[in-house]
Amino acid sequence: MGSKVHLIHHLEADELHRLYKDAKDATERTHLQIIWLLTSGRTAQFVAEVTGYTPRWISILVGRYNEAGVAGLGDQRQFNPGARPLLDADQQRRLKNSLDDPPPDYGFWTGRAVAQWITGMLGRLVSPRRGTEALRRLGFTRQVPRPHHAAADPLAQEVFKARFRRRVQALQQEDPTMPLEVWAMDEHRVGLKPVLRRVWAPRGCRPIARGHHRFEWMYIYTCRTMLQKLA
Repeated sequence: MGSKVHLIHHLEADELHRLYKDAKDATERTHLQIIWLLTSGRTAQFVAEVTGYTPRWISILVGRYNEAGVAGLGDQRQFNPGARPLLDADQQRRLKNSLDDPPPDYGFWTGRAVAQWITGMLGRLVSPRRGTEALRRLGFTRQVPRPHHAAADPLAQEVFKARFRRRVQALQQEDPTMPLEVWAMDEHRVGLKPVLRRVWAPRGCRPIARGHHRFEWMYIYTCRTMLQKLA
């Protein structure tokens, strides 16, 4: 840029000097100094050498000052619209619905798996980091899943608990004055237990990891009243 710039004199040099001296923000203070020096008749080349700003950036500041006055100076990054999101609202909704089901390999959703899903949606390569960002944006966090044996029978578990509950109630009704205590103890465990890794799951919803546990254990349930009757 040349030494001469087209500057609209919104304020006099003395007022700009006062604002420059009173400014608390470092960026705003430097911008006011540049406009004050230009308003005082200094050349753009001189202002660039004094402030350390490039002539191109000084021309941008002059344009902002000409358009909005002092309000156009200072840090304006909070008004930047930012980059366009990777997925629009409809694509984010489709991704969230897809996360309700296992991924194509029937494992767990990861940042890489989500990135591959987005790649198929957009038709261009997406880094795994963008997949992780999409999971966090949808409210997912990394959690340790609750172990669940693949061969477990939920119906049999509920039947056992119902029968055991009825048995305890029947003993209480036989002699309400006799105290009744139910004890449960994990006696022993032999074998290996799979290592559970953290997986992505919605916040507040702990996932369940199905696996084939290579160990056996036995629980002993007993009632004090039963032992007294047996004695």
